[in-house]
Amino acid sequence: MIFLFSKTYFAKTTILSLFPFKHSRQMARSAIDEVSETGSFTRTASTFRSFISRDPNSQFPAESGRYHLYISYACPWASRCLAYLKIKGLEKAIRFTSVKPIWEQTKETDEHRGWVFPATDTEEPGAEPDPLNGAKTIRDLYELASTNYSGKFTVPVLWDKKLKTIVNNESAEIIRMFNTEFNDIAENASLDLYPSDLQDQIDGTNEWIYNGINNGVYRCGFATKQGPYDEAVKQVYEALDKCEEILGKQRYICGNKLTEADIRLFVTLIRFDEVYAVHFKCNKKLLREYPNLFNYTKDIYQIPSMSSTVNMQHIKRHYYGSHPSINPYGIIPLGPDIDYSSPHDRENFSA
Repeated sequence: MIFLFSKTYFAKTTILSLFPFKHSRQMARSAIDEVSETGSFTRTASTFRSFISRDPNSQFPAESGRYHLYISYACPWASRCLAYLKIKGLEKAIRFTSVKPIWEQTKETDEHRGWVFPATDTEEPGAEPDPLNGAKTIRDLYELASTNYSGKFTVPVLWDKKLKTIVNNESAEIIRMFNTEFNDIAENASLDLYPSDLQDQIDGTNEWIYNGINNGVYRCGFATKQGPYDEAVKQVYEALDKCEEILGKQRYICGNKLTEADIRLFVTLIRFDEVYAVHFKCNKKLLREYPNLFNYTKDIYQIPSMSSTVNMQHIKRHYYGSHPSINPYGIIPLGPDIDYSSPHDRENFSA
């Protein structure tokens, strides 16, 4: 049976961990493996897609202390989940653990490189050992949840401590759960980032921002031929120009109210000048050259608790240190070291 989660997307499926199936061995195990023969980067879908519900009789009921979020500060998809955890006031109900920023070999038996936990609390500032399963890598968690799993070993991972399995690894769905399903225990339950009157607009905005910006920068960076890069970078700047125009008329991307679409856009913008402009060759125009977008990014960054979700050292060390096909010597650029806590002009728009 399939339960529709929203008007436009999300299907609630049987949990992979309890009913494991054998994935194709051709599936990519990291983003850099998702490049086709044409030189284009094509992201594959997440696999664990179960849903936590406020219904106490559901398979995964919303309970304080039952779930754990595994993230990387470097990963924009994981960072959007951490942002929700913080601004919804769910830190006491759902603990989180961050991995080390630079990919390392995950097993001695193959060449896969991915997310790894530090061995001690002091090895890597901002990262911690796995407190639940003693896992050495994120890959260990996937293989603990499903012995037949052969897909990507990605973050975020929303883990069920009771059933010892992955509930969900799709950030777009995790943030929807955090927005509504834990409101009985959230400290900021009144904050609704997906209000019913804006859902159609948010869904439509998410689609073009994902294609043009969130995933667009990856299509630029991981392209291995000129044609796919040229197409991708054109779409990135068309989408950024569209955002700049919209934000010249209103405070947030869907009006004068903070929504899910803003959080999803922010996690890419905060990485743009520091990483994507150099590492992913998105250098036609910097974020700082877009007055509205730059001030908007500072505005979101200065929302209480948001700045704690941004660890620029982890971000830069991951990208520049984990993709040898792009940056073989792992050299990390010095700048630009932007101060996103500086004043902005977004109060000129009514909130």
